[in-house]
Amino acid sequence: MSRVSYNRDLSRNRRGIVLLVTLVLLVVMATLGYSLTTSVSANRHRKQYIIDYSKARYGCDSAVKYALNSLEEIAPQLVSRPNEPDFSDLFALDELGYQELIEIWQNQSDQSKNTKNIGKVNDLGDMNNPSYAGGDYSTNFTSIRGPYGPPWPLATKPVEFEIGSVKVRIEIEDENAKYPLGWALLNYPEPIPEAEVGFVTFCEMAGLDATQIESLRGELNTIGEIKPFKIDFKPVTTVTRTPARTTRTGSTVRKSSTGRATARTRVQRKVVTVATQITEQTTHFSRLFHSSLIDAESLARPNEMTGERKESALKYMGTWGSRQVNINTAPRHVLEAAFIFGGDEVKIADAIIQRRRIEPFTDIADLKNALGVYSDQISKCEPYITTKSSFFTIKITAISGVAKASSVIAITKEGTNVTRIAIINS
Repeated sequence: MSRVSYNRDLSRNRRGIVLLVTLVLLVVMATLGYSLTTSVSANRHRKQYIIDYSKARYGCDSAVKYALNSLEEIAPQLVSRPNEPDFSDLFALDELGYQELIEIWQNQSDQSKNTKNIGKVNDLGDMNNPSYAGGDYSTNFTSIRGPYGPPWPLATKPVEFEIGSVKVRIEIEDENAKYPLGWALLNYPEPIPEAEVGFVTFCEMAGLDATQIESLRGELNTIGEIKPFKIDFKPVTTVTRTPARTTRTGSTVRKSSTGRATARTRVQRKVVTVATQITEQTTHFSRLFHSSLIDAESLARPNEMTGERKESALKYMGTWGSRQVNINTAPRHVLEAAFIFGGDEVKIADAIIQRRRIEPFTDIADLKNALGVYSDQISKCEPYITTKSSFFTIKITAISGVAKASSVIAITKEGTNVTRIAIINS
């Protein structure tokens, strides 16, 4: 090989190396540029999310104060629905049956020119929780009215307003319309067959399979070992002994028969009222039912979901330590679980559903008069039923940009007296 040819090849190789290095540098620079751009963009979005969430949290907290201060004025009123389908069986319908019921109800609504029951599906797609625009219904599809007018389990129409750029929504749900999960704990420490049958009946009608029922029973067994659940309460007297204080006029030290000095003690007796015991139990079980001891995620998983409709077992469960079911507002499977404690639950539940569409029951005596043949069975169930709801949850959602903050507050309401049981923020 001549020297000229060798130099030519060497020059060509050098140019190739330079080109390769240049390409590598370009790739590295492009990668660094992309990474830097992505990092800057992610940091910007992160900062914006923090700002949006701070606004949403502030709006949610403000709405909590507004809701609690306005509760005294809220008095949910039951409505008459004699010619309408009952909300009670919507959960049990398959998609075909559901669509047939909606079509029948739509025709009835068109004939009566009654459009106030038209609702729009909310972001969860739940036909029982429609979204309102400015407090009015929109016209996307027909929604079956619940016992208070808005779809079950709402006790009032949702309230929507804005605080600056934050959109806030307040919903109040009737917790006495749901199956009290504490009933399943009545088996502990002594078994109550009716409680077990009622629990299984409710779970099966709510769409849970045998595996899910057994899993939930195991979780409740664990809670039952921590604290028993009670239905009936009686005033109790507690006794505490504290050392008496020394005073200038007398001594707190006296001599015993052995001649030794003994300190005097003061005995204090305190009567714990029924209301106080109920509040304490409710607060305790609110924490237990919302802890990791219960797999709420699986219970909230839809077991009936087609198009705009979603149903889950958790939607029908009272997880705040409630003790009684309102027969005027509870769906069929909850009613049957309640009246299993007395018997003839299917017939009693059906009779209640037919009557309350026309006129709600005023009290248990009214129920016994209306269903006289089942008076004895109803008497056995009195600790488990009521005709007026006093247990509610306030659900508040605040949205700012892409951030959302929410709060759920459990309260009891007797007249104008409101007691806050628990609150969960997320």
